[in-house]
Amino acid sequence: MAQGKKYDIRVTENDGSWTAEIVRKISTRKTKVTKRQDGFGSEAEAQSWGEETLNSFLQQQVERNQRKAAQRTEREAQALRQAAKAEQKRAAAAEADDADYADYDD
Repeated sequence: MAQGKKYDIRVTENDGSWTAEIVRKISTRKTKVTKRQDGFGSEAEAQSWGEETLNSFLQQQVERNQRKAAQRTEREAQALRQAAKAEQKRAAAAEADDADYADYDD
């Protein structure tokens, strides 16, 4: 799988005012604006805001991903515990069932 930048900064000028946008790459051809700020006096100000915002946004994403990964790990461990407990119950029921049939064989 190709690795590319998923988030980027786009700075544009409209009638002497600068706009900075944080854009997310959805597919090869499609992007979506995640955050936007306009009214900057210069391109440098807009670029600076974009870089700061992108860094904080990416940090939040990293923290969110770590939180979700920990939750996923806990859910998977819980599912394994439940599956093991269910298997033990099935084994105990099968053993009890076999013991009942052993009484009829005599």
